[in-house]
Amino acid sequence: MGVTGFRGRVVALAVVIATAVVAVLVVVSHVLLSRVTDADANALAHTRAEAAAANVTVRSGHVVLIENGSEALDTVSWVYADGHLVDGIVPRGARGRVEALVGSGQSRTTTFGRCLLYARPIRLEGHRVVAVVRVDLTPYETSEQRSLAMSLVLGGISILLAGVVARIVVGRALRVVHDMAALADDWGDHEPGRRFGLGVPRDEFGELGQTLDRLLDRVDHALADERRLTDEIAHELRTPLTVLRGEAQLTQLSGRHLAPESVLTEVDRLNSAITTILSAARTRTGGGTRCDLGAAARQAVAGRPIDLAIPAGVDVAVAAELVVAVLSPLLENGLRHADSRVRVTARIRPRAVVVDVLDDGPGFDPAEVDRVFEAGVTGGNGHGLGLAVVRRLAASAGVAVRAIADGHGRVEVTFPTP
Repeated sequence: MGVTGFRGRVVALAVVIATAVVAVLVVVSHVLLSRVTDADANALAHTRAEAAAANVTVRSGHVVLIENGSEALDTVSWVYADGHLVDGIVPRGARGRVEALVGSGQSRTTTFGRCLLYARPIRLEGHRVVAVVRVDLTPYETSEQRSLAMSLVLGGISILLAGVVARIVVGRALRVVHDMAALADDWGDHEPGRRFGLGVPRDEFGELGQTLDRLLDRVDHALADERRLTDEIAHELRTPLTVLRGEAQLTQLSGRHLAPESVLTEVDRLNSAITTILSAARTRTGGGTRCDLGAAARQAVAGRPIDLAIPAGVDVAVAAELVVAVLSPLLENGLRHADSRVRVTARIRPRAVVVDVLDDGPGFDPAEVDRVFEAGVTGGNGHGLGLAVVRRLAASAGVAVRAIADGHGRVEVTFPTP
């Protein structure tokens, strides 16, 4: 329905444009032809008048013709001398118009019915002589009418051909789009990884296919990225649940009471993971926020034995929830692997604030430092999957996170400033 409607609109537009062009051409050609026929008729009238003037002379004080004209010329050429007809036969219906031309004594042209009348004064001593000629306009008008009719017929054929050609061309062009749509539907059900693969674009539809291929690649990458995020979140949530289940089963088998401390620790860890995920989701939909970095960092520390050294009054262009969501897992990792101390410091740079999470543990393996944020890869003595979630949450708000191998645990987080 949509393709048919689009094709119909294109064909209608082509017909309208062709009609306008044909109309302009017909009008212009008819005007030009009218001017040409008028010029031809006037030229013939002047020629006949010149011939009549050359055949007039004065003898014995009277105006006479040098040669007697034929009867055919008598009906189209008349000579008046001193107001009297001396040669030719004037039709009764045209006599008044002819005598009016003669009485004017000037070179004039007028029309009478379907005839052109032309009066030309002739200079003869002592006499006022005027030659009047008639040119039948019927052949010229017939020629104009035939030309107009032919132009209209040819114009109609041209408009029809324009519509047919436009329909064929647009139909062939849209067939490519139709085929692409059918292939895309089929791939979506059976082969989602396939692409159009039209090669180097040769026209706009080739460019469309190439653009759609790139779009499908981005969608495919986004889906893969979401699948990885789901795996990482599932793994992050599974760890505390597994510990809780193990503690419960061990208590059940041993007959002793479940230690509240271990349960609360894992519940807090589970709650922290869920809070982190929800905070990141809200941050993605919120945007355009800012917060005090020091206050957010103190919220992330939340009573842990961590040295916090962040200057007051430092704002960053992210929500406080995301700062907490990014720093909390890093602080947990630092506490887990530190020998005795974890510190958080801040460095102010142009358009950014760099926060360093430092611990005096073994740190990251230099050979794996570029991969520690990948799921399943650890750096140093056990930094694990939580870092993968951290980097993903940070990337959602334009925050950069990287691990540095300098002999101790060090993670650098770069927050943008407003």
